[in-house]
Amino acid sequence: MHAGKWGVLASAALIAASAQAGREIGDYSGLPKDLAAAATAYDLAQFRSNRSELDRLLADDYVLAGTDGRTQNKAKSLAEAAAPVGTNKSVVLSQQVKRVWPNGAVLAGIVDASEVRAGKRTGMRARFADVWAKRKGRWQVIFTQIERVR
Repeated sequence: MHAGKWGVLASAALIAASAQAGREIGDYSGLPKDLAAAATAYDLAQFRSNRSELDRLLADDYVLAGTDGRTQNKAKSLAEAAAPVGTNKSVVLSQQVKRVWPNGAVLAGIVDASEVRAGKRTGMRARFADVWAKRKGRWQVIFTQIERVR
């Protein structure tokens, strides 16, 4: 499993809509409507590896602190998001944390993600935190940290 790929896949309020849609999309109730819409779009873009949508939702100065201890910029994150993915993807978000202030927010939680590659199921459980900023009237992720948990 590629740590960067999972970092992008699992980051953020992270991930969404499979055939069993439900737990894959974060619970954004109680958030400002524009932030909730952006976070939902971000989840869907990650789950679907939608590079153009991720490009829109990640700030130009975005930084990912990944599970391998390295940091990467937006360009590297987008390149990894576009890499081929496995089948039978499953993502479940839990223990969400939501903190919002006028032009910023932290959306965090636990993600359990898995997929089938070369006939084998691989996966990870991680804690993530996405920092959002509202710039020029739109919400974007400016920083993500993701760390494996047991």
